[in-house]
Amino acid sequence: MTDRMLSNFKPALCRLSAFILIAVSLGCTPEPESWGTLAQEQKPAGEATVAVPRPVRFDLPVPQLSDTQKPLFYAGRALAQQPWVKAPTATTQRDGLGPLFNARSCLACHLNGGRGEMPDKAGESLFTAFVRISVPGLDEHEGANPEPVYGTQIQNQSVSLSSQLGIPPQPGELQAEAHVSVRWLEEKFRYPDGHETVLRKPEIVIRDLSNGPLQSDTMMSLRNAPGMYGMGLLAAIPEQSLDALADPQDKNSDGISGRRNQVWDPVSQSIRAGRFGLKANRPDLPVIVAAAFAHDIGITNALFPHQPCTQAQPLCLKQPDGNDEEGTELSNNLLNMTVNFVRDSAVPASRLGEQHIAGRQVFYDAGCQQCHQPSFVTAGLPGAEYLGQQTIWPYTDLLLHDMGPGLADGRPDFLATGSEWRTAPLWGLGLQRKVTGGRLSLLHDGRARSVEEAVLWHGGEAAAARNYFIQLPMVQRRELEIFVEAL
Repeated sequence: MTDRMLSNFKPALCRLSAFILIAVSLGCTPEPESWGTLAQEQKPAGEATVAVPRPVRFDLPVPQLSDTQKPLFYAGRALAQQPWVKAPTATTQRDGLGPLFNARSCLACHLNGGRGEMPDKAGESLFTAFVRISVPGLDEHEGANPEPVYGTQIQNQSVSLSSQLGIPPQPGELQAEAHVSVRWLEEKFRYPDGHETVLRKPEIVIRDLSNGPLQSDTMMSLRNAPGMYGMGLLAAIPEQSLDALADPQDKNSDGISGRRNQVWDPVSQSIRAGRFGLKANRPDLPVIVAAAFAHDIGITNALFPHQPCTQAQPLCLKQPDGNDEEGTELSNNLLNMTVNFVRDSAVPASRLGEQHIAGRQVFYDAGCQQCHQPSFVTAGLPGAEYLGQQTIWPYTDLLLHDMGPGLADGRPDFLATGSEWRTAPLWGLGLQRKVTGGRLSLLHDGRARSVEEAVLWHGGEAAAARNYFIQLPMVQRRELEIFVEAL
């Protein structure tokens, strides 16, 4: 019997307190009917939870780190925070930026370890977001097929002085690949009760392409930076727990057909289940961190040893690099230090209280928990055994789900179709407002400025939950929003 089948019996199973521990380990979450359950969720990362800091930030260490481990965490944070510079310089540990890039450091996009912030003004350059591109077909590892000239990502900055100053380039200077911005297209949505709200969706605007036009059949996907916190705990969820939730053929006929992506792992040189990335296109923390260094900052490493230049960009290929004696710009030691910083970044405590019981009930009644799986029990990670045996409440199943045409980018990535996205974790979501001046930029492209907008964009497998939400009285809709923002 699968966990999806077990979910039909949740009310009977989970009211039996003697079986609560077993139920949680199987992915069955107790019904939201008691304050005791909410009290457990006040520590969403178990012993890896930290008190909400003032000012709010998401790049603090898990409490279990020893006095000898904490300096290494802060060294990794410094590496993620300090900007890289153009090679060659005397700062050999931090040179090699670009020559094409989107950001100078990790935390330039992941603000204080949290999400990025999308610009509201039309024409304003993207800073914490970028555009992935590809053309029909598959690459040698059955992943996204690079656009022949510009690769798989538009880098909107270059190391040239003109690019940094925003002035016309001099002859022979390397230009940024393009200027990228968004134009927001707004539409009104009217509830059955007469209440109206405004939704927006982005139109990608690309101009000043440095090497000629994109191939005519290029597929584009706008991506806003997600939060980095709690990723070590997500990595510690056992494979079998995720496999048990997958139901790609919807055998239990509940309308939910989550599945795991199957992606290329450059370490093992094999296909593995995907877990990280907005389309679950990376298998583990080392790969997603190394890929971000190479593609977002232009820093080569052992896993991604090539500069972000294609053979159609000879001026880019001629630029000096910051390679060390190992032939890369980021040593394995510094890569591991950054990976461990990401792994050991804690999750802030939730703000849940008795006032959120009603909203939690609405969340379950709508069926949101069918994809936003509330709870898991973690296993240990090599070198981070302290992350094991924690009952965590991330509200994600880390699976791919078809979210319908409204959120589709039309760009496949390994097995993920153009309308499939990995379920986003919800923990810490509301605290993002404290980092970005009261604003939220939710969903893969940052279009949703509130939980309400995010829900209204749900379709596909989530259409039933969306329709349930739409029919609710305004008071109950607001209760659900308040609950989610308190996680």
